[in-house]
Amino acid sequence: MNRPIATITVWLGFPPSLALLILIASGTVRLWEGIAGLIGCMIWSIAVGVVLARDLRRFSTSIASENPGDINLFTPGLTRLAQATLQTLAAERRSRQNIATDASASQALLERLPDALFQFDGTRGARRVMWRNPAAVGAYGTEESALLRHPSLRAALAEAETSDEPIRTTFALAAPVARDLDATVIRTGTITQAAPLYLLLTDRTHERSLDRMRADFVANASHELRTPLTSLIGFIETLQGPALGDAEALPRFLKIMAEQAGRMQRIIADLLSLSHIEMTEHQPPAERVDLGALLRQIAGFMDPILREGRTTLALDIPNNLPPVRGDAGQLTQVFGNLIDNAIKYSALKHSKGGGTINLDVNVTPSASFPLPGLLISVTDDGPGIAREHLPRLTERFYRADKGRSRAVGGTGLGLAIVKHVVSRHRGRLIIESIEGEGTTCRVWLPLAGEAARAVPERPQRAAREG
Repeated sequence: MNRPIATITVWLGFPPSLALLILIASGTVRLWEGIAGLIGCMIWSIAVGVVLARDLRRFSTSIASENPGDINLFTPGLTRLAQATLQTLAAERRSRQNIATDASASQALLERLPDALFQFDGTRGARRVMWRNPAAVGAYGTEESALLRHPSLRAALAEAETSDEPIRTTFALAAPVARDLDATVIRTGTITQAAPLYLLLTDRTHERSLDRMRADFVANASHELRTPLTSLIGFIETLQGPALGDAEALPRFLKIMAEQAGRMQRIIADLLSLSHIEMTEHQPPAERVDLGALLRQIAGFMDPILREGRTTLALDIPNNLPPVRGDAGQLTQVFGNLIDNAIKYSALKHSKGGGTINLDVNVTPSASFPLPGLLISVTDDGPGIAREHLPRLTERFYRADKGRSRAVGGTGLGLAIVKHVVSRHRGRLIIESIEGEGTTCRVWLPLAGEAARAVPERPQRAAREG
């Protein structure tokens, strides 16, 4: 006899058996009648125990089953109790499934939220970030500590501890790249509960940059385009009036007009390029770029300009450089601008040719750059730039020597474009110059990963001549 049946038999047979034993002992029931009663009681207890144990086993099996179906038990009343219990359990399972589905859908929504979301747990004054969505990791992964220490954000988090209403604030981050952020702090419970705080950050840099760029574009473009436009209008009026039909003046005037129109075209193209770069500056690039191959390709593009200026471009680029995280198109624009500037300003000093431009690449860390990266230097042997102008060279339309800049066809936007591209790549731009000796522009770019830290073997120094 298995244990459930024995247990039920004992519980059912013990009370009547005890009563019969008492009656036998007192002489109320004769011995043979008592023994017969005990045997009958035992048989009845075993039979009922077997039936009840079978029903309970079926009942427990039905409860454990995901699809119990109909249940019919022999024990009176137990079938109705089992059916009611199974219905209750089925309803509870459906409720748990609905809750799990809703929680999964809510979690999926938070994971796909385009704005950064942080969850803070803990007691007041000791909150810690316990969770953040992928958007927060992608936007602020390495900058999270600096972000959460911002005074405006800390004040909003502290105010939310004592408020049942969402707390909203606006603040700006200056490093590593300027950002304008809207923050909303939401408390999920009451003030008396240790409920989580949620911080929602919306990046408004793009929208506010557009507003600033519209104003800057109008101011800068109107100022820079006024001179060539005035020249064009003046020459057109001259050709329509005093010089009408003057065959000698016409080619000379048309040449000047074409130069002024080309200058306007270059200014507009650089302004559009700069606007596009500024709109994406807060989003670091994700591509892996082989900078050595890219620089050699750019040097190949410069062959016609080098030949025209009778200038030599000397390359010192190691083999097997580790990749950087970057935008190949924008990096082409950066180093194309730097080399082009170097060639033009070298030609100012060496009017008959013979100037030399050096392009060197070194792997960091080094004394000046402790983080893993690549340091690219472009050095010319031109007239150089006075020290007082160096801090402002990357401003829009700033020129150390306006006449000299226009003589080489500069728009005043090249170094501004370089600065913003380097900023988007989380790099550094350093400009050094000595009057009469030349200028060196250094660009440091961080590596794409930690895998390639070894300094590669440097090849023989190569020179590219026009």
